[in-house]
Amino acid sequence: MNIVSQSLSGLPLFLEYFVVGLLLFGAFVAVYGWVTPYNERALIREGNVAAAISLSGAILGFMLPLASATAHSVSVIDMAVWGLIALVVQIAVFAGVSRALPHFGEGIRAGKVASATLLAALAVAVGLLNAACMTY
Repeated sequence: MNIVSQSLSGLPLFLEYFVVGLLLFGAFVAVYGWVTPYNERALIREGNVAAAISLSGAILGFMLPLASATAHSVSVIDMAVWGLIALVVQIAVFAGVSRALPHFGEGIRAGKVASATLLAALAVAVGLLNAACMTY
C-alpha cells in the first residue's frame, strides 16, 4: 500500500462524519430559526448587526459541542446522538434567556447589540461547558 492510499484510507469515514455534521448544523439553524420570535435571516439581510451577533453566538455554541462529539464519538450514530443533545441544550439556552429576559427578542429586532452580545456570549459559554462535558 503506497503512502497516498494510506493517507486517504480514512476519507470515507471522514465524509460520513462531515455530512452528518453538516446535516446536524442545518437542523440546528432550522430549529433555532423556528423557536426564535424573530426571523434572523430576514433581519440579517436588512443589515441588523444584533441578529447576526446573536445567531453567530448560537451557531458557535452549537458547533463547539458538535466538534467535541465528533472527536470523541465511537461511531457516526454516537456522534449524531450527542449532536442532537447539543442542539437541545442550545435551544434550552435560548428558551431560558427568553424567559428570564423577555426584552431580548425586542432588543435584537431593534438592532440592540448589547442584547445580542450577551445572548451570544451565553450561547458560547454553555456550548463550551457542553463540549467539555462530552469528553467521555
